[in-house]
Amino acid sequence: MEVEADGNSESFIKIPEIKFTKLFINGNFVDSISGKTFESIDPRRGEVIAKVAEGDKEDVEFAVKAAREAFDHGPWPRLSGSARGRIMMKFADLIDENAEELAALDTIDAGKLFSLGKSPDIALSSGILRYYAGAADKIHGETLKMSGELQAYTLREPIGVVGHIIPWNFPSSIFFMNVSPALASGCTMVVKPAEQTPLSALYYAHLAKQAGIPNGVLNVITGFGPTAGAAIASHMDIDKVSFTGSTEVGRLVMQAAATSNLKHISLELGGKSPLIIFDDADVDKAADLALVGGEICVAGSRVFVQEGIYDALEKKLLEKIKKWAVGDPFDPSVDKTQYDRILSYIEHGKREGAILLTGGKPWGEKGYYIEPTIFTDVKDNMLIARDEIFGPVMSLMKFKTIDEAITRANATRYGLAAGILTNNLNVANTVSRSIRAGIIWINCYFAFDGDCPFGGYKMSGFGRNLGLDALDKYLQVKSVVTPIYNSPWL
Repeated sequence: MEVEADGNSESFIKIPEIKFTKLFINGNFVDSISGKTFESIDPRRGEVIAKVAEGDKEDVEFAVKAAREAFDHGPWPRLSGSARGRIMMKFADLIDENAEELAALDTIDAGKLFSLGKSPDIALSSGILRYYAGAADKIHGETLKMSGELQAYTLREPIGVVGHIIPWNFPSSIFFMNVSPALASGCTMVVKPAEQTPLSALYYAHLAKQAGIPNGVLNVITGFGPTAGAAIASHMDIDKVSFTGSTEVGRLVMQAAATSNLKHISLELGGKSPLIIFDDADVDKAADLALVGGEICVAGSRVFVQEGIYDALEKKLLEKIKKWAVGDPFDPSVDKTQYDRILSYIEHGKREGAILLTGGKPWGEKGYYIEPTIFTDVKDNMLIARDEIFGPVMSLMKFKTIDEAITRANATRYGLAAGILTNNLNVANTVSRSIRAGIIWINCYFAFDGDCPFGGYKMSGFGRNLGLDALDKYLQVKSVVTPIYNSPWL
């Protein structure tokens, strides 16, 4: 089908037919046991684009049995690392071959910009898969010299059946941040994409089978958090759950894991990340980096600006934001619930005394768009400075000294990311070592790479995505000890 890119434009984008709307279990697309479906909504226009199978507890049970069988008796954990890596490389090639179709799916499903979806998002996804494909044959244990007449070595073995619960804001790249190291480690899995963005995950399941990943290794259950997600978090035959989403839901995942089989968990949760801009920073570049935000867990939504350039930066932000185009992402990304939530935070900011510099209103007559919004004179105790809004809302906050900036930046329950803009190396080193966050960007922002670990401090969660550190989430360490009798060397 063809969808017009913009109501005021003559351009058209070719949107592929939506082929995959059923659950993917044990290598097959199947209806949900209940027969129920739910509507996937295009946030650009608020219109239904597909009816997708609604999986629940019974379907999760079916998928976990398939994953358990594939782990306990199937070939995937027993293949050599290099054999797994070759299949993963083929999977990555298939993603690249279908990049335009996948980017279009995420655009109509999540409202993501088509241009940014194709590159870097889909390109990042296949790149992550290749990174872990290359790591699959490099998972080694250690030889240990023990005291006494003993020797030992360690094995790093796959943890078992994994449940992945994926958010809606980056439905492709976060899918592969979780799935790739688990595949490389030899795990099998059940993936629940967000109910707002199920379409690309089902397409990836199709490509996985084409690449040669055995049946039961990768299962995809589309459905809702309180049913399908809760069933994954509490299932006695799932050995580990990886969850990316809000801190509030992360608590529920922990509770479910604790009250079931004490399964391993890793959580990548919310953030209220500070971007600290010092007097010596380039104002134009600082404004560009400050505008990196929106539905991103690491969004630098608390912008601390040293008093010497505060007025200049405010002026520059206003100048740049007025040039932004708000509209159809084919020519940002929320559903109706998130749209209403963002607007409520904007009203809180007004009531609490922050000054609305620009934006703050819905945009257009169709879809769920909100004007880019900047508040000035924001105080640390205001709700817009404390809560993760997950929308295009920035809080500008003035500071005087380095110590003040560090103290205020750390005065949050979150610790996911932070940015520092300065030309002073001593300032950059001091502040980066003082901020309690999992990733610090100096004179850049939102800069990710497959080799760079990413995760949170405090209530932003624990465990790391990306880098070789991510493999640790999906591996158990086993020690094997044997005696050495009559050794002349002891």
